[in-house]
Amino acid sequence: MSNDHVPTKDREDAERAVKSDLETQSHELAMTYLQLGGRRRAVMDDNITDTRKWEPDNPEAEAFWQEQIASLPEDKRKQVEDHLPSVNSQ
Repeated sequence: MSNDHVPTKDREDAERAVKSDLETQSHELAMTYLQLGGRRRAVMDDNITDTRKWEPDNPEAEAFWQEQIASLPEDKRKQVEDHLPSVNSQ
């Protein structure tokens, strides 16, 4: 099914809404992880985000990370990682 008949503005609005929903979901996952005591921090270098942890997570945060975040496709996991506190800004 093609979106050729959908006016450009409506299509752009729909794409923004989907992106906003994904952004909200990734933010909620990151905040839940942090509230559980997660200690991973985002490390950004040349626009590449990675995570580091210098101290182990407590069991609840580690389980949440493994079950809810690590299992995501890479692009969605990176969106979650973007919401973690950054070592670059500390």
